Amino acid sequence: MAKAQTSNRTTTHPGSKRRLKIWFAFVVLFMAWALYTLFSQMEQRGETEMKRLALQETLAEAEAESLKLQKQVDRLNDSEYIREIARKHGYILPGEQPIQVTEAGD
Repeated sequence: MAKAQTSNRTTTHPGSKRRLKIWFAFVVLFMAWALYTLFSQMEQRGETEMKRLALQETLAEAEAESLKLQKQVDRLNDSEYIREIARKHGYILPGEQPIQVTEAGD
């Protein structure tokens, strides 16, 4: 009688192996999709990080240029600096005598 009961257990659910195979196939497909998505996102993250670093470098260069230009603007507000520039271009104040300096080899 024990033999009859064990043989009945295997034949009572003949589709259970098929359901397990289907479930296993579903799990494998889901894991494959999850891994593909993970690697795809990692690649996109790397590209985005490189773009961010390039933009950060560009921003640093722009800030340095802005600082340089701000220093020039501040210097142009100084009347002594403006006189110095004018003198380099040959302008003199009324009553001043221009002095020309020549090199010794000339």
